[in-house]
Amino acid sequence: MRTPRTATTAAVAAAALVLTAGGCSSSGGKSSEDKASAPASGGRAVDTPRLKIAMVTHSGEGDTFWDIVQSGAKQAAAKDNVDFLYSANKEGQQQAQLVQAAIDQKVDGLVVTLAKPEALKDVVKKAVAAGIPVVTINSGADSSKALGALGHIGQDEGVAGEAVGDELTKRGRKKVLCVIHEQGNVSLEQRCAGVRKTFGGSVENLNVDGTNTPASTSSIEAKLQSVKDIDAVVTLGAPMAAAAVKAKADAGSSAEIDTFDLNAAVIKQFKAEQIGFAVDQQPYLQGYLAVDELWLNKTNGDVIGGGRPVLTGPAIVTAKDVPTLEKYTARGTR
Repeated sequence: MRTPRTATTAAVAAAALVLTAGGCSSSGGKSSEDKASAPASGGRAVDTPRLKIAMVTHSGEGDTFWDIVQSGAKQAAAKDNVDFLYSANKEGQQQAQLVQAAIDQKVDGLVVTLAKPEALKDVVKKAVAAGIPVVTINSGADSSKALGALGHIGQDEGVAGEAVGDELTKRGRKKVLCVIHEQGNVSLEQRCAGVRKTFGGSVENLNVDGTNTPASTSSIEAKLQSVKDIDAVVTLGAPMAAAAVKAKADAGSSAEIDTFDLNAAVIKQFKAEQIGFAVDQQPYLQGYLAVDELWLNKTNGDVIGGGRPVLTGPAIVTAKDVPTLEKYTARGTR
């Protein structure tokens, strides 16, 4: 997983907010399954005033999960006559600078992830105080309402972890390694805690550097070599699943590899019988609904979910779901 270079000042952060999509475009004769980047209205945007909406996340370019989030956001932006700006940084303080840059640009709406809510709380409150509606997505559901956000869109990470624990128990697993690829990310910690809550065996967390795939692979391999009775490895993001698959092979382990999140690579791993199951939280839906909610709020005073979290997952996906999902992952929407 790659992470954008860190911005050191608000001025640099402002420059990092790049316009990535907006306006309307025709479908060009493509089939309905290929219109993921076209306005849902059939090629024409709405006639409401043009808005500017920024999304600032804790991970970004080069991460397949966030590529899918952006795909959904861009389609909603095209439909809703919105200029969509995207930026990201894994460091909480730098992410906060990017949010400040969006405030300085006087955006009409703001989408933010709260993987590290302590670092973001002041600037999110500042956005709300400036009259900028905020929707949080993916992480930080517990903090969203207190910061003044309209609502949160994503999965309940603890519930998702519990679903994984239940599934592992059904599969007869006894000892699980839960791989955390970003220390300090509250959502990832909640996932492992949820697994531990419902799993019938033991769970050990392993922290790795998700920005360094070779090092992460080596860390997982070393753990599998030293603790021979680990019979399941749970990764918390689709890109990390490939590292676990390689680590398993290099360690000569028989552990089952399971993962949170879905992408085209995971579908291939299902077909190769390298992964047991995945947890899908529908990132495309998170991006789409966030932009759409801000547009609806600005143009019609709507609040999706009445201010309560809008859940997009979890759903347990296995190899039997591959025929249905393969075409969607290939086009970058699942």
